[in-house]
Amino acid sequence: MQRRTFMNAGTGVASAAALASAAAAGAQPSGDAARPDQRMGQKYRFNDPNMDLFFMAAMSWGPTGGLDIGQAHYIASTIKDGDADSWVQAFASYGDLQNAQADAWKQRGWRQAAGEARLKAFASYRSSWQFAAPGEGFASLYARHKAAFASAMSELALPATFFVAPYQGKGLPGVHLQNPAKDAPLVLVIGGADTCFEDLFLTVGRNLLNRGFSVALVDLPGQGITQASGLYWETEAEKPVAAVIDLLVERFGARPGRIALLGLSLGGYFVARAAGHETRVATVMASTPFPDPADLFAKSVRHAMATGGTPTDAALRSYQSSLWKAGARSPEEFVARTAGMKADPSLVSLPFLSILGAGDSPVFAAQAKAWHRDIRSPRKSFVLLDAATGADGHVQVNNRLRLAQECCGWLGEIFAG
Repeated sequence: MQRRTFMNAGTGVASAAALASAAAAGAQPSGDAARPDQRMGQKYRFNDPNMDLFFMAAMSWGPTGGLDIGQAHYIASTIKDGDADSWVQAFASYGDLQNAQADAWKQRGWRQAAGEARLKAFASYRSSWQFAAPGEGFASLYARHKAAFASAMSELALPATFFVAPYQGKGLPGVHLQNPAKDAPLVLVIGGADTCFEDLFLTVGRNLLNRGFSVALVDLPGQGITQASGLYWETEAEKPVAAVIDLLVERFGARPGRIALLGLSLGGYFVARAAGHETRVATVMASTPFPDPADLFAKSVRHAMATGGTPTDAALRSYQSSLWKAGARSPEEFVARTAGMKADPSLVSLPFLSILGAGDSPVFAAQAKAWHRDIRSPRKSFVLLDAATGADGHVQVNNRLRLAQECCGWLGEIFAG
């Protein structure tokens, strides 16, 4: 199969937004309820399923300091549906606008307002690179998002300490947020294929912090921009997770038995692997458990080949990004490099919380249910969120508060005694 053939195979996975975004936040049904890469149960604004998903992601960060509803809709009104460059430009320009506002308010001594605008600048830059092609443009937008996030943490006086966990002669970047509560448990949050450690703060980290937990957010290999330094998704994900926990214990005093692990999307695979090997965590949570990414990737490719069609620019950009994060140069190499990504439920006996949105893909749903059934944990819970909850999207992309509520309720029970 030639690369050109694959890239023209259709929006189902021609972007392999269905390959990796299938693993981490890809798309909604767009008329095909059986799509293996489905991410949401309904359309919200854009016809392009990738754009619609990430527009909802941008909206979902509003309550924790990202763009407010009016801002997100204003930006969306300037975007051409399916056009990657118009998306990048719209969000990047709005990031510049918010940065300028933050500077003006800071100069007047309005520190709180400046920090709030700076966090919105971060959220804008973060969304902008979602459909940027790998290369200098992506790196420039990423650098702007990192600078804005770091400034916002300082201006808002949040208890954030940045770190780099040594791994394979390189580093895994992250941030630790210390809760002032004495003996607060630590939650280590691992995102998916289309995340960075900074956006995890808006997704769930801030809510965890506000509910009495210390929080660590980190990029594993292939996440954020670690792939630019030669770190790609790994089959044995428990190894980089262990390296991060080593640092949290040694540098921040995290206590074995008082550490929880939360995995989102492809992070649901990473933590499923860690759950079978890591002895220092008290519990693992996943939205959703994702023990067999290889199965979803292969089905997504077959679906794309069968349906045909012409991918949008946004879909093709997601495709390029997916290959980059996996360290692959072709669809065949992508499938080969991810073929060993499987977690064994028989190795897992610690308390485990599984969360599934009813609008997620049938492949995700089947894997989550089988995982919950087959793990040996005597203490486990399965939460299915339907449309009435407003949280039925992938990783509760349409209601992040519900994600935090389910996790914090479970953690309260686990650490109660």
